[in-house]
Amino acid sequence: MGLSLAQIATRLEKIYGVPRRVKQEAQGAVPFQPDLLDELVGTILSQNTSDANSSRAFQSLKKTFPTWRDVLKAPTRKLANAIKVGGLSNVKAKRIKAILSELFVKTGALSLAHLDAMTTEDAMTYLRRFKGVGFKTAACVMMFGLGRDICPVDTHIHRILNRLGLMKTKNADETFRQLQPLLPKGKAYSLHVNLIRHGKRVCKAQKPNCLACVFADDCAFAQRFR
Repeated sequence: MGLSLAQIATRLEKIYGVPRRVKQEAQGAVPFQPDLLDELVGTILSQNTSDANSSRAFQSLKKTFPTWRDVLKAPTRKLANAIKVGGLSNVKAKRIKAILSELFVKTGALSLAHLDAMTTEDAMTYLRRFKGVGFKTAACVMMFGLGRDICPVDTHIHRILNRLGLMKTKNADETFRQLQPLLPKGKAYSLHVNLIRHGKRVCKAQKPNCLACVFADDCAFAQRFR
C-alpha cells in the first residue's frame, strides 16, 4: 500500500517544518491576509519565471503605479516596461489590464474583496473566467489570500505525486482536480509549500536525489536508482 497524503504531509513537516501563515509585527505574530488583487496580479507575474524575478516585477509595478487605478489608466507599453524583469511582460501586461478593466466594469471597483463571501468553488469559477487565470493561479488566490483549504498544483507537486504513484495524470491541472477531494483537512497549505520545497531541493525534474529522499522506500520511481 502506498503513502497517504496525510503521511506525506507529516514526513515533510518533520523535515521542513510546519509552514505558518503569519507575518511578524512589533507586537508579535499576527494573521496575514494580503490584498486579493495583489495576490492575483502577483501570481500572474510569477507565471513562467523564477520567484526572484516575479517578486522584482511586482515591486517594480507597485513602485511605478501606486494604485490599481494608476495601472488601469497607464498605457500597456508602460506597464509592460515596469514588469519587464519578470518575463513575458507584453502578454502579462495585457492580461492585467484586461482583468482590471473587466473588474471595474462589472463591479465598479478595483477589488476582489467580494470573493470572501463566496464558496471556494464559486470563487474559483469566478476567477477562472478572467483570461490567463487557470486552476493554479485561482487556487493561489484562494489559499494564500483567503486561507481556504485548497492546494494549488505546480510542476513540482505534479511531478512528485506522480512519481510516488498517488496520481497518474498528464498535467498539473488534471492533478489539481484529482487532488482536492483527497486532501487531509487543514493540510492543503502545508502540502503545497513543503512539496514545492521538496521538489526544488530533492525530487528535482532532472537528476533527483532519490538516495536522500524521505520517500525513497515507498517510491517506485526511486527504486530504479537502487
